[in-house]
Amino acid sequence: MEESRKYRIESIDLLRGVVMILMALDHVRMYFGYGSLFAKPTDLATTTPLLFFTRWITHFCAPVFIFLAGTSAFLYRTRRESTKEVSWFLFTRGMWLVLIELIVVRFGWTFDITYSTIILQVIWAIGMSMIFLSALVFLNKKLIFAVGIIIVIGHNLLDSISAQGTAAMDFVWYSLHQKNFVFLGPDFAVDLHYPLIPWIGVMALGYVFGTLYRKGYSAEKRKRWLLWMGFGAVLLFLVLRAYNVYGDPRPWGPQKSFVFSVMSFMNTVKYPVSLLFLLMTIGPSLIFLALVEDIRNRTSGYLVTIGRVPFFFYVIHIYVIHVLGIFGLIYAGRNWTDYILTARSFMTASPADYGYNLLVVYIVWIIVLILLYPLCKRYNEYKADNRTKRWLSYL
Repeated sequence: MEESRKYRIESIDLLRGVVMILMALDHVRMYFGYGSLFAKPTDLATTTPLLFFTRWITHFCAPVFIFLAGTSAFLYRTRRESTKEVSWFLFTRGMWLVLIELIVVRFGWTFDITYSTIILQVIWAIGMSMIFLSALVFLNKKLIFAVGIIIVIGHNLLDSISAQGTAAMDFVWYSLHQKNFVFLGPDFAVDLHYPLIPWIGVMALGYVFGTLYRKGYSAEKRKRWLLWMGFGAVLLFLVLRAYNVYGDPRPWGPQKSFVFSVMSFMNTVKYPVSLLFLLMTIGPSLIFLALVEDIRNRTSGYLVTIGRVPFFFYVIHIYVIHVLGIFGLIYAGRNWTDYILTARSFMTASPADYGYNLLVVYIVWIIVLILLYPLCKRYNEYKADNRTKRWLSYL
């Protein structure tokens, strides 16, 4: 166990495992829920409470995933003497992740051999944020923290800036701070899903956060910091959100019932991720880390195993869910090619009229987790037995 802990921190892997299985729930919903990839589960005019919170709980995934990627980068640095070596690793791994997003992950989402849609989502955001972090690591931690805070707190000042066209500078802005799905004709589209600016700040803060887990740091002191920061973030979220002061372009307001008013309150903006969205998700995650630091049981072991191979899980689960989704189409009497998602498919919103109820979504989600766990366990064992293979650090 001691040898293992030199390489892994179980509470971090546990949190990462939790968000990975929640992420799988959202992606199962996308391929099996009614409305398919075109449903809008957070639209208060059309959603239900169960559908809304099925989507809302998965909001924790991307912030935690990217925040902890920064933490992992810091822990990687603690095992290296050269800052240049760390910077080069972050740069090359970032480039590798962008490449994987464009080729492997993109095909997993669409099964479109023509690659008619460029899709830039969370792996792209992680990769690009790592590239920026590869430059930031030459600064001291206080400056990195300042950069992260300024970006995370200040980027919502850019919300009023909007581009509409297809010029090069428009695409630059879409990639930085304005989600957009751009059709460049009937057979080619670009989905800029994760604008980068706030995620760069999140990864920078995650990097500095890693200092709480450096060797020799008091566990009790770390737990106190986690609780203070976590509850502080939650309190700041509640205050800013209650008065619609700042930090989210979508104000909340009273709705037709108490439940829908709560939904409005929690319905913050993810694309680009707002300050309030981050406070709402990162805050509870820090509290979770404090509470689970000493937990060791069968359930936590299952989650830790998945949390140790997040990139493997991410890539494989997309393919598994998409293949199962095709079987779901066939069972429903639909043409299986409806889930060959081309640019034309996105333009016509096909198959937006297909899908099952949430009970089916949850059943398929459990099936996916059962199918994936043995693969994750085997791959985790392989990584543990081959720590000297440098290429494994890129996966």
